[in-house]
Amino acid sequence: MSHGRGPTTRGVRLRKRLALSIAVAFAAKLTPAHAELWGYVDADGIAHFAPTQVDGRFQPVMSPLSGIQRVPGKTDHGQRMLTWLDIAPEVKAVQPYLREAAAATGVDAELLKAIIAVESGFRPEAVSPRGASGLMQITPATAQRYATAEELRRPLHLLEPRTNVMIGARMLADLTRRFGRLDAALAAWNAGEGAVRRAGGQMPDIDETQAHVHLVLELYWALLQRSLGARARQLTMVAAPLE
Repeated sequence: MSHGRGPTTRGVRLRKRLALSIAVAFAAKLTPAHAELWGYVDADGIAHFAPTQVDGRFQPVMSPLSGIQRVPGKTDHGQRMLTWLDIAPEVKAVQPYLREAAAATGVDAELLKAIIAVESGFRPEAVSPRGASGLMQITPATAQRYATAEELRRPLHLLEPRTNVMIGARMLADLTRRFGRLDAALAAWNAGEGAVRRAGGQMPDIDETQAHVHLVLELYWALLQRSLGARARQLTMVAAPLE
């Protein structure tokens, strides 16, 4: 998480390799290359999907990966990642905080899990050279902005998992409200709000940010697939509106 860092060649290469692995594993057999899929799960547990954003409830759960071709059949790496997210002790230790943050902010716990996997690999002690810390790579400025009054009465420990996750979830909820789209909110998370505003509220033309957002969304979609059986008792596909 940078809130305005410039792209690095190494970061772009790493995220594109990761994005390719996840896209190959989870997307090749689901939709045609470069397809988009939007969806949400309603209060009655019904999952709704559409090829376009029918209304504001629909968020992108599958986005085209710029410059990356999806190759069917090679799924080992992605499947291992999903299995690790299911069984790793460090992931299980964070689950109560993910559920608490989801209940408090409305941000899906699976989305928080995807962000943490990309940002820190579930290492609560992770600190970036630019000073971002913890599971969700929160900067001190972000912590001051999104901490509660009660939290600010004591020193903020961003390496403490619960504090880090709660602040990160509040920030993502705020960015989603501000920009109205999950992909734009994730872009603002990575590149800073100013970069998204300068792009007219859309994805900025920054390779690292685009790769980061696509990676998070691909992993989120994969996690949603795992959980839809428990979360959704019915699946519907909504037709795109006629233009």
